[in-house]
Amino acid sequence: MERWRSVWRDGFAPSLRTPALNTLRDALRHDDPRLHQGSTTLPPAQTSFADYPCEGACAIGFCGWQQGLASVGEVDEFFSRACWEADSRLGESTACRWFLNWFDDMPRSVMRRDLLAEVELALALRQPPTEVRQARPPVPRVKARLPVA
Repeated sequence: MERWRSVWRDGFAPSLRTPALNTLRDALRHDDPRLHQGSTTLPPAQTSFADYPCEGACAIGFCGWQQGLASVGEVDEFFSRACWEADSRLGESTACRWFLNWFDDMPRSVMRRDLLAEVELALALRQPPTEVRQARPPVPRVKARLPVA
């Protein structure tokens, strides 16, 4: 398995809430221009822009931004926490870079297609298992016989 996929599946996806994944899925499906490659946020996550309203974000930042965070600083903090959690979960310092570099460097059409498949997989794995019912053979109907008089 490609390293970015394992970092997504085992590092990032478990810490992202289901509504956030649904929002990311929709952004990938519809090529939302606010889903931004190349930086964590738009405007850039710098101290001078910390209080500015966020206008775009990478896949991870997007999940926090679209679930209620408003400023560049808030989205950047969410992003940093998600990266730390992914690294901790994977037991490797900067493991998150495998996903982040892939996301930033991949052509947009490929990124959207491949990440959409991963997001849909993560969502499917969160669904409760369907109840499997054992097929029972039909119960034969027996006609009651009345005594003949």
